[in-house]
Amino acid sequence: MIRLGIIGTNWITDQFIRAALSTGQYTLNAVYSRSLETATQFAEKYQVSNCFDKLDEMATSGLIDAVYIASPNSLHAEQARVFIQQGIHVIGEKPLASHIQEVQDLIALAQSHGVVLFEAMKTAYMPNFAVIQNALPKLGRLRKVYLSYCQYSSRYPKYLQGENPNTFNPAFSNGSLMDIGIYPLSAAIGLFGEPNSLTAQGVLLDSGVDAHGTLVLHYKDFDVTLCHSKVSDGYIPSEIQGEQGTLLVDFISECHGVHLHRKGEPVVDLTVEQDDNAMVYEATEFARLVAERQINHDGLLRTQIVSAITTQARAIMGVRYPADDI
Repeated sequence: MIRLGIIGTNWITDQFIRAALSTGQYTLNAVYSRSLETATQFAEKYQVSNCFDKLDEMATSGLIDAVYIASPNSLHAEQARVFIQQGIHVIGEKPLASHIQEVQDLIALAQSHGVVLFEAMKTAYMPNFAVIQNALPKLGRLRKVYLSYCQYSSRYPKYLQGENPNTFNPAFSNGSLMDIGIYPLSAAIGLFGEPNSLTAQGVLLDSGVDAHGTLVLHYKDFDVTLCHSKVSDGYIPSEIQGEQGTLLVDFISECHGVHLHRKGEPVVDLTVEQDDNAMVYEATEFARLVAERQINHDGLLRTQIVSAITTQARAIMGVRYPADDI
């Protein structure tokens, strides 16, 4: 049983806790927030009495085996280091860190301390993502791929009113690509590996982060076009086109539906049933890695490739974070 501590008290933390507890492989043992009152109020929902407002105290308490980090993006690397140095396994929300150097430094640190470091990229561990992977040979030679995730942010009206919410604030290493564009990007890397080259375009807000953009990954025989936006809603499915057929995927971040269109054949619904809480699968995989002490796992390579691409794409778009100077 993994004794879990959590950093962050927002909706995504609630969702992960429910997912983790449902696997039967975790107990929630500690809660951290910058405010002890906030931590206590959140912990009451789960009948947890160990609350902290100082990271080092939770890291050295002896109460936890692993920590789930769901703080603002810019804090992920700094907070992960505190726990890795105490021999505590880390599952960090995407993106694992602000840029590729931070990711590489964290991986080296985790390996030197013999702990599992894991990015909570739920898409890669979902049953329907495996369906997509298995169906790729049925498409023949790949030619065109379009992956899209566009979702109007609930915080955008506040930004338009002159406020500076985290999601549009470069101080928190945020913006469209890092917040939601990372989902189709990670899916592309999981399916096709590292591209030969890339091109990137983004429309920046006055705050300095990207409101929306397009990223194109160039492979030998095909391109992958990734569309992302936090200022508009998208409803079209993603497509993977080959010479013999096409896969349509509904809502690429969670792969709600997978349909195969092969030339001259009826459409086939390949969708398999998935848990309503998509985070169950990443929680299960993290528990497996911890149980088997798999310090070097496949997810780390995907995380490194994705981080290298987002770092390069941001440089092309002109999106710079304070974390880039650290």
